[in-house]
Amino acid sequence: MIPLRSWTEIDLSVYERNLKNIKASLPDAIQLISVVKADAYGHGLPQIVERSLQSEINTFAVANIQEAYEIRNIGVGWPILLLGSLLPGEEQWIPNSDFIPTISTEEELNRLDSVSQAQSAISDVHIKIDTGMGRMGVWHEEALTFLNNLSKYKNIKVSGIYTHFSDPIQDPKFTELQRERLKYITENANLPSKLLIHSDNSATFSSIRDRLRNNAVRIGLIQYGISPNKSSDVHVSPTLSFYTRVGVIKNLPKGTSISYGQKHTLKKDTKIAILTAGYGDGIPIQYGHTGSVIIHERLCPILGQITMDQLVVDVSEVEAIQAGDKATLIGAEGNSAISIEKFSKDAGTIPWEVLCSITKRVKRIYKNSRNQ
Repeated sequence: MIPLRSWTEIDLSVYERNLKNIKASLPDAIQLISVVKADAYGHGLPQIVERSLQSEINTFAVANIQEAYEIRNIGVGWPILLLGSLLPGEEQWIPNSDFIPTISTEEELNRLDSVSQAQSAISDVHIKIDTGMGRMGVWHEEALTFLNNLSKYKNIKVSGIYTHFSDPIQDPKFTELQRERLKYITENANLPSKLLIHSDNSATFSSIRDRLRNNAVRIGLIQYGISPNKSSDVHVSPTLSFYTRVGVIKNLPKGTSISYGQKHTLKKDTKIAILTAGYGDGIPIQYGHTGSVIIHERLCPILGQITMDQLVVDVSEVEAIQAGDKATLIGAEGNSAISIEKFSKDAGTIPWEVLCSITKRVKRIYKNSRNQ
């Protein structure tokens, strides 16, 4: 077997435990919508969906129809919310499916209603309200008129209404305003009695206890063990670790420049290791200025610019190092740890981007699978 140069390990038992802890922290009436877009945030959509179904999660959210069909290849019988816009031509795939498009405009409704009539079908939709995000959704000041006119679409069934917070961590005051805007709309519009109402997500779901008008919550990052809100009281653990290997070890003299651009110069004679991963594997190029890896339980600083397939680290303090040794990019080894939050901060980005940027050539290895 060819040795792996870089890989992730994804612990499905930890993922399942996260789901159980999230469910236990919420009122029984709250439905979980598991967000599995972008290949389940880089964790592998088929594996995550299959484990979710075993954990009694049966509603999923994805970005588009292509991702919805990846779930449909696993099986049928559970609703899949499409979070992106409904492009012209995509409406034909909605009737007689479990796909639920997000609707922001009358143009989308007109297309979907016509196709649904032609196929003798009633199509479920969720109406998105723009309460201040400034992206998709019916502008909140126009929402009551929009919603009260939905009765003219005979082949459309509104099964949900929702909004998206723009800055729930840094601006709770504006988040509260967004909540109130959605609340006003849901209390004053002519809406079906059985309706999913959701606005909370991984950053805010704990606060739903006091807001039972909402009966669903979208869980994204938190189900993978990363909580955007440090004040959240639900216990979750990271499901993903990221590794690479030591390729070459060498000694270089003081004054040697490292990697492209001569952006780092050795201040002393140094033992270095060249690792077998780079930005072609999903390590941000800017991480080379601030980041570290763990080798033999020691933190080793990255030297110089990260390249497509390699990066250089200072291993002067690592004894008995040899080619082929494991290097931890995200994860823990002994008393040393690099969390994805720290990795992201040092790279000047966010955990969502880090997870979604781990490339296909990085092997995903699944631990504690029930199928093993």
